[in-house]
Amino acid sequence: MQTICLYFAGRAHAGENLETLLTHREAERGKPLVMSDALASNTADEGALIRCHCLAHGGRRKFTELEEVFPAECAMVIDALRQVFDHEEEARVQHMSAEVRLRYHQQYSGPIMDRLKHWLEQQFEERTVEPNSSLGKAFHYLLGHWATLTRFLDVPGAPLDNNTAERALKLAIRQRKNSLFYATDYSAYIASMLTSLIATCLQAGVNALEYLVALQEHRPAVFGDPAAWLPWHYHTHLARLSPAFSNPRPSWLAADSHSIG
Repeated sequence: MQTICLYFAGRAHAGENLETLLTHREAERGKPLVMSDALASNTADEGALIRCHCLAHGGRRKFTELEEVFPAECAMVIDALRQVFDHEEEARVQHMSAEVRLRYHQQYSGPIMDRLKHWLEQQFEERTVEPNSSLGKAFHYLLGHWATLTRFLDVPGAPLDNNTAERALKLAIRQRKNSLFYATDYSAYIASMLTSLIATCLQAGVNALEYLVALQEHRPAVFGDPAAWLPWHYHTHLARLSPAFSNPRPSWLAADSHSIG
């Protein structure tokens, strides 16, 4: 399985971009898993997807920020979520399939989350927490989004957190600085396309510069069969076009390297 990174820059918010993207999805592929935080701007046609919310952002992070003020209460939540993330790490180390991972979490993480939910509800019932306090709001957030925060207990492959996308946002933030000088929406679109290609190359362990040069040098072939020029197997297609191909670096890079040596 390969990872594709897509960036969109423009006046639309995240939910609008997602709805546009979903119109290009083949119906037979079923509903995609969509991970985000619970901001209203992230919502799209929720019936067309399986929404997951970030347990690291909506759960652990909210309580680590309040830990100094409410140490005992926050410790209950943080310790429970730590155990769940430990189980997720074990699933990753063991290279569990989506189905095996689901059963593993149901067996080991499910009871932890059930006890946590019962404890959170009990605090409101016994009035040991002020509903409008910062702690009460954190409790409300966790309980109010419980189904989407615990999707990993119901759906194979559902992630626990949004950390992958949040790390990917660093490129978008860099692009946003450059976007101050875009003259048109189309310029922003081109920049997003290039950012998407570069980020996808990084995920695939492919040299982005060499890849972009290869696309430019073989434009007719790329337009004729785009799928053959995806980062993870473009070398194979390039070798078919040029039997003598042995070094993917463009000649000017090789010359530079030789002259420096």
